[in-house]
Amino acid sequence: MIRIGIVGGIGSGKSYVSKSFGFPLFNADIEVAKLYKKDKTIFIKLKKILPEYFNSFPVKKKEVAKAILANSRNLKKIIKIIHISVKKKLHNFLQVNKTKKIVILDIPLLLENKINKKNDIIVFVQSKKSIINKKLKNRKGYNKKLLNKFKNIQLPLDYKKKKSQFIIKNDFTKKTVKKYVKDILGEILKWKK
Repeated sequence: MIRIGIVGGIGSGKSYVSKSFGFPLFNADIEVAKLYKKDKTIFIKLKKILPEYFNSFPVKKKEVAKAILANSRNLKKIIKIIHISVKKKLHNFLQVNKTKKIVILDIPLLLENKINKKNDIIVFVQSKKSIINKKLKNRKGYNKKLLNKFKNIQLPLDYKKKKSQFIIKNDFTKKTVKKYVKDILGEILKWKK
């Protein structure tokens, strides 16, 4: 199985690029949202460490945001709890797809949390800062302070770029992304023969 990890800055278009590969996809953000909605044990653990922010199940994004904005340490505490469950979900995903030729990993903290394996192929999604900022501002619930807290726990983009075997220069057009994806898959399948 070839594991392709998609990395890049917040708002660079990682999820869109990930879907464009057309292979089984593990999207950590979607899994985290499901955990907040459906996993009562997550709520109980969050309530235990941050009782002033988490009052009722399902966990609301607003509560998470409030806790993170109140104190940077809270973000680390939340990640610690969530990370264990996301890792389990990733393990299950890999088990279910173990016969597949390729799987795509869209995990924002892939390198930070050392979830990547030595043989993983890392693809860096690069986008213009001006376009990213414009897109982020149009997102529902946009909060610059919150975004900065998330950026602060991420590795520098230059480091991620250096660690990547491929770079996609995302101009947010379907045509460009499709071409990059096709070229990358062509290269990967040539290596792995």
